[in-house]
Amino acid sequence: MIEIDGSQGEGGGQILRSSLSLAICTQQPFRIVNIRANRERPGLMRQHLTAVMAAARICNAEVEGVEAGARALSFRPGRLMAGDYSFDIGSAGSCTLVFQTVLPPLLTAAGESRVRILGGTHNNASPPFDFLARSFLPLLKRMGANVELTLGSYGFYPRGGGEIRSNIVPAAKLGALELTARGALVRGHAEAYVAAIPLHVAQRELEVIRRQLGFAQSDLLLRALPNDVGPGNAVTITLEHEHVTEVFTGFGEKGVRAEVVAERATESARAYLAASAPVDEHLADQLLLPMALGSGGSFVARSLTPHLHSNAAVIERFTGRKVTIARTGDCMEVRVA
Repeated sequence: MIEIDGSQGEGGGQILRSSLSLAICTQQPFRIVNIRANRERPGLMRQHLTAVMAAARICNAEVEGVEAGARALSFRPGRLMAGDYSFDIGSAGSCTLVFQTVLPPLLTAAGESRVRILGGTHNNASPPFDFLARSFLPLLKRMGANVELTLGSYGFYPRGGGEIRSNIVPAAKLGALELTARGALVRGHAEAYVAAIPLHVAQRELEVIRRQLGFAQSDLLLRALPNDVGPGNAVTITLEHEHVTEVFTGFGEKGVRAEVVAERATESARAYLAASAPVDEHLADQLLLPMALGSGGSFVARSLTPHLHSNAAVIERFTGRKVTIARTGDCMEVRVA
């Protein structure tokens, strides 16, 4: 049984999610201790419990230690099964992080799967729906996978109530990804979402983006959502280049001015535009697992997060694949071999 220390590296939920995905794909059991040891509230929270139970369900796994707040558990995967699945987090916990857990295994299943997840769709500190749909999944398609992701309803913290649906068609073998240049900028646009929050909040956010990024008025989109999905506010900046699309997000918070929310997103977008790398740090986090399960490859990133280093360590434990990181100019080249 593989032993995983959840306090290593960034010490968050990514270590658990990657271990679950890889355990199913490689059919190796594991035990993890010190789950989320470096977080303010260590142990399993609702979205992590849902991720564990979702992983167990798609492969009929034997699991020990699954309860709220648990800091250790054992997971023995059974046979992976394609099928129709529905998972309800029961809170505003991130749908996309649960999806991130079951997607890699279902990409290797013997047939097509349909997945429905209820919870939060636009959460701070997790990839929002827009990022997965516009940035990550197109690259996965380039590797040979066919994954459709649709938004049924929006879910913001603390209400939740969001829904995502996915249709997953596995590839016989994921091809190598080589992403070393972004190409020319095709289009940039921004969206500001508000639900049960005054429209002027979104208008002020879009004005900050227009002023700092020089977008045309036609590229500034105000999305007024039904009040019953709120309160909630998020702003996304989408930069479409020839070879890659990146999405930068700011999330509204109680007591934080609209201008500050927009400035956080624009700062990230401007830093990306000022660099030469095609991949920004959060997209880099997402690419390692499918590359390790497929034919490898390489990409150039502007910077790397502790999540990527944690992912690399877990990948090497389960698969024996080698993840190498080398500086190239002001960027980092990541290779999976």
